[in-house]
Amino acid sequence: MHTFSRLLIKNILIIIIFISSVIGVSLYSLPILLKIEDRQQKRVIQTVSSSVDYQYRNENMPSDEVAHNIANVLKKTASYTYLSIKKKDGTVLYSNSTNQTLPIFYFFIPERNTMEMSLKNENILISYQLDYREHLTFFVTLIIYIMIMLISFILIMTWRKYKAQKKLFNIISDQIKHDLSMLNNVGAESDNEELESANTLVNIPELQNGIAEIKALMREQILNQSLLEKEASKDHLTGLESRNKFIQFYESEIVNESTIKFGVLLITRCSELQTINQVQGHNAGDSYLTKVAEIMQHVLVKRPFAKLYRLNGSDFATILPNEQLKTAEEYANTLTTRFNEYQLANEIDSVAFTGLVYFDNSQPLGELLALADTGVSIAQTHQTNAWYSQKESSIFNYDNHGHGNQNWRQEIDNVIEGKRIKLLLQQIQPTGRNAKVYGEVLSRFLNENDEVLPTASFIAMAEKLDKMVDVDKLIIETTISEIIDKNMLLNSFGINLSARSINDEHFMIWLERKLLREPLAAQHLIFEISEVGIQQNIRNSKRLVEMLHRIGSRVTVERFGLGMTSFKFFRELTPDYIKMDSSYTRNIDDDKNNQYFLRLMVDLAHRLGVNVLAESIESQEEKHTLEQLFVDGCQGFYVGKPQPLA
Repeated sequence: MHTFSRLLIKNILIIIIFISSVIGVSLYSLPILLKIEDRQQKRVIQTVSSSVDYQYRNENMPSDEVAHNIANVLKKTASYTYLSIKKKDGTVLYSNSTNQTLPIFYFFIPERNTMEMSLKNENILISYQLDYREHLTFFVTLIIYIMIMLISFILIMTWRKYKAQKKLFNIISDQIKHDLSMLNNVGAESDNEELESANTLVNIPELQNGIAEIKALMREQILNQSLLEKEASKDHLTGLESRNKFIQFYESEIVNESTIKFGVLLITRCSELQTINQVQGHNAGDSYLTKVAEIMQHVLVKRPFAKLYRLNGSDFATILPNEQLKTAEEYANTLTTRFNEYQLANEIDSVAFTGLVYFDNSQPLGELLALADTGVSIAQTHQTNAWYSQKESSIFNYDNHGHGNQNWRQEIDNVIEGKRIKLLLQQIQPTGRNAKVYGEVLSRFLNENDEVLPTASFIAMAEKLDKMVDVDKLIIETTISEIIDKNMLLNSFGINLSARSINDEHFMIWLERKLLREPLAAQHLIFEISEVGIQQNIRNSKRLVEMLHRIGSRVTVERFGLGMTSFKFFRELTPDYIKMDSSYTRNIDDDKNNQYFLRLMVDLAHRLGVNVLAESIESQEEKHTLEQLFVDGCQGFYVGKPQPLA
């Protein structure tokens, strides 16, 4: 829609072009009209002269009187700026002239010459010049009048058009707004009168078709947007609402004024997810998460107002609105019972741990999540699948984050001092007769009740509390003792070393002395170091590999492919094995890109004398594909389950 000023300027330009055309045509035709006027006046002079000549002959009038009579008659027929009547011998009988000059705006009129003609049968010569100032004044006045009328007409019509245009667009805008509101509120009733009025005022088929197309596009866009919002707010694996929906619910229903005045927030953490993914594969991990979600949903059936969300990979959040902490603890007890049943049926170390915290609408969400997370950490130091409730007194009287850390510190110290560790062995299956592989030692840590602590949480807290070096020492000492005591020197065993340990000078000295004291066991040990851990300190990593080779042990670079280590470095480092990260082996039977990459890695590694292993094998198809790619060994839940070290 044009503004009034733009519409006015547009119309004025059109009128200027029109007036310019009129003036141009007039300027071109005016001289022609004046010539026609001259011819007509010449005929008038001839007629008048003939009449006067007739009188002159019949009445014998003197020449000067004849001249005056002719002049009087001619003045009545036209205006002259110059009129002279004289004899042919030059005697002037009559003369009259006006010295008025034309105004400056008559510059476009060409200069006129004096016209002469003689009377028939008489010795009289008439000279004249017509005065056409009246014609010119009329012509200019007419043009000015036309311009004024046109400008007035433009102003009036422009304003009327602007008002009509504005009214039309307002009607169209109201109709579009109404239609869009109907699209946004599908269940709302339409205002039939308003819609009918709009359709009557805008009864233009093309416009109606355009509005219909806009409505169709908007309807499709709104539908796509709603589908995208549903997709983004849903967890595809469990079907639960996601973290974004959890935050929206808390801010809209709890922080703002609503019917929810208080309640309990529970964070439930699936403690075995990382272990199951590594040992059994990601499909088993997905099944594990799905089952935990189903258990929680089943327990919440009797609480129709409760809300369950999946926050991230391993964490679920439950909101019990308008419930006290005591009743929420009953829900937590039921969860523990169901988790214990699932644990026994599936032979896993634990299922999930839960932290509870009471809330009202005055507490920020971040603070509640931190308190609930601390509750989970404390629960993990208790019995299997336990829960821990953050009492109101503990919230205000203790540093809960430190309290959770202190519980873990004490638990880790108890494990190290009491050597409460259980070792499992997962064999790597060779793909050829000449392939030399080993079994990977997996550690499980026990609390004072001989219940297995969540392994991933235990390792994470040991890293956080700077206890990882001591944990690695415990694993190495226990493994060597088991090998010697059970006389298992015919096999080889892989032990994981943390990045913190391989960068610790005192640990390297301790490890060298320990292996030198146990030379028979040292020859059967393969130490697994992650590629990322090697990159943290390449110099120390090289020293460690050289020391282990000197003593007779071997080295595996695990989770290979995640870092940026070059093969030039591997040629200098000379590891004995590389274990490809599971992201390259998962579903490799369907992934041509990973097949090509792995084939290239196997060829290069074999040229350097390095054996290639694959982990997280979950199906026969994956195993067969890896064998076709000449991988030296396969590890995974499909190939072999972890068994007690014996």
